[in-house]
Amino acid sequence: MLTFDDLLLRARSLAGDGRRRTLLGIAGSPGSGKTTLAERLVRELDDAAHVPMDGFHLADVELDRLGRRDRKGAPDTFDAAGYAALLRRLREDADEIVYAPGFERVLEQPIAGAVPVAPTARLIVTEGNYLLLGTGAWARVRAELDEVWFCETDEEERVRRLVARHEAFGKGHEEAVAWVRGTDQRNADLVAGTREGADLVVGPL
Repeated sequence: MLTFDDLLLRARSLAGDGRRRTLLGIAGSPGSGKTTLAERLVRELDDAAHVPMDGFHLADVELDRLGRRDRKGAPDTFDAAGYAALLRRLREDADEIVYAPGFERVLEQPIAGAVPVAPTARLIVTEGNYLLLGTGAWARVRAELDEVWFCETDEEERVRRLVARHEAFGKGHEEAVAWVRGTDQRNADLVAGTREGADLVVGPL
């Protein structure tokens, strides 16, 4: 089984000599540990930056207009084309600061210009559910990434984490469980079907 040190070594090798900016994607179902792994890698690497996909959630006002708010987190509730364009810009404009959007979990809203990526960052670690989804604008996302890892964990633990996350950000227990068993699970099933497209599958660390 791969250890974190193995993954750290692989990430360092991706960055190479630093002459060219490299983009590493970490995919996986909701609650699989993507963000935790991305943040841990970036903490250990001096020349890395973390750019989450979640900054490309559509705002609730737009989801209301589209009639999609009840399934927030599904592929068509993100600006996938905007995400792909940012990834391309991160590679092409590597000599200037690039500002990426973040996501405020308390508000459950994207925040523009929240993540500055400095020119010194030679490895960009981005993570999200749909990096390997081959439909629509999501196919452009995969094309911008040098390598994609897929996180997977015990299903019971994944569900437990998600329920706890929803509760921590304001949902009651029954509402959290219903959301995880409904919307989140449909998204998780879709993401699980993209696993074979990964360059590396990462189990629990």
